[in-house]
Amino acid sequence: MRRLFDELLRRDRVLTLTGAGMFAALAIGFVLAAVDTRVILGINPWIKPMKFAASIGIFLWTLAWLWPEADARFERRLRWIRRVIVMALIGEITLISLQSARGTTSHFNVATPIDGLIFQTMGLMIVANTIAVAVWLATLRRPVSREAMGYRSGIVLGTLIFILGSLQGFVMVARLGHAEPGPDGGAGLPFVNWSTTGGDLRIAHFLGLHALQALPLAGWWLDQRASLTPASRRSLIGAAGAAWLVVCVVALMQALAGTPAARLN
Repeated sequence: MRRLFDELLRRDRVLTLTGAGMFAALAIGFVLAAVDTRVILGINPWIKPMKFAASIGIFLWTLAWLWPEADARFERRLRWIRRVIVMALIGEITLISLQSARGTTSHFNVATPIDGLIFQTMGLMIVANTIAVAVWLATLRRPVSREAMGYRSGIVLGTLIFILGSLQGFVMVARLGHAEPGPDGGAGLPFVNWSTTGGDLRIAHFLGLHALQALPLAGWWLDQRASLTPASRRSLIGAAGAAWLVVCVVALMQALAGTPAARLN
């Protein structure tokens, strides 16, 4: 683990340390959840900040690992991209935690002017982060070496699906909730709390976001197969990306149809 952390620091110190801060927030959330007996929508109020801290931490460490793939000629642009991402995600976890401390929901909450302002601000932060990731994608080095054809294709496809997964969040925003039929809350899977009684739009959102880890890793694995040509590796990772996207769409359609991904009776 130490070697991994040192390598992440070498690749991008700011993103790595910000990610480490998110994992520290996750640990603090475990402590707060153990002593706070309140409930919001049927679960402990600190579960949501914990989930977001874990997801953001994984995202930041993934991006730190991928950061050297960008062309160094865009150094000034990359500094701005990094700054936007870090500020947006620190702001996001801060506002989510603030709402949990207040004993109310953070997302889809327009019950009062302050709640509505917080929700809108969080939405703007996620938009800023998504745009920054899209701009980062445009800075990737070219041409691609034959030895890394699968890896680079996985980065591109994973990032594109990540962006689509981020945009899918606006389906939930438009509905002011993630449950179908609503309202949000009720029985769900442990920790993630995905509904076990109806559709849940968060599943497709989750799958889309984590293509950013799965597809580059799959591409790297294909690059280790000496029997595969660069064209074959690119084709295979393209097929994997298409399959991942299909799964995301199926999960979205299933949620909109009100069908739970799993039932716990």
